[in-house]
Amino acid sequence: MLEVRDLHAFYGKSHILQGVDLSVGEGEIVSLLGRNGVGRSTTCKAIMGLVEPVGTVRYRGRDIAGLRANLVAKAGIGYVPEDRQVFPTLTVRQNLMLGLKRAGRFGRWNFDDVFKLFPNLAERQHNAAGVLSGGEQQMLTMCRTLMGDPDLILIDEPTEGLAPMLVEQVGRLLEEIARRGVAILLVEQKLTIAMRISRRLYVMGHGRIVFEGTPADIDARADIRREWLEV
Repeated sequence: MLEVRDLHAFYGKSHILQGVDLSVGEGEIVSLLGRNGVGRSTTCKAIMGLVEPVGTVRYRGRDIAGLRANLVAKAGIGYVPEDRQVFPTLTVRQNLMLGLKRAGRFGRWNFDDVFKLFPNLAERQHNAAGVLSGGEQQMLTMCRTLMGDPDLILIDEPTEGLAPMLVEQVGRLLEEIARRGVAILLVEQKLTIAMRISRRLYVMGHGRIVFEGTPADIDARADIRREWLEV
């Protein structure tokens, strides 16, 4: 579904991504792990066209490297940024409606689906998004992206700063997304949730992939966890 090969990206003269290779298959949950600052978020932004990519980004056989973000989204890739980016003066329901690619046309997800998964959003659907807690805004951002019915979704640090109960809700949502046939590239620091829900894992360090394997593979590699993941 998604094939990234020899991907480079720069911020000014800083060479952030230095030849990233990764792939995501149909309906697969793949986690991208690593410490802060190693290039995980930049990888998502380069795929989405928010940072200029140098290299190959193929989605369903089509080269999308360098396309504008709106065209990447139109091709079927959703993106949940780390900084949430809700529209604070619009209601929860209006924020969700903005996720639709065409007004009034729903795909695999509708209001009832997201409200069932996150009752907090149902209770606050007529409230301005700006008054929601940080955790609720994170839920809203994820659900707004789902309303666009992507086949692949890139999710950047969805559990960052969330209470344990909300982390568990996010984990259940990710599993439900995969059950509905949507592939996920998950940027995550919490090894426990990534190990539980992922089919494969990539570990990133210094702008490149330093390890690839299954949760069982990384569980057996204390050296990798110690060198590239543990604080």
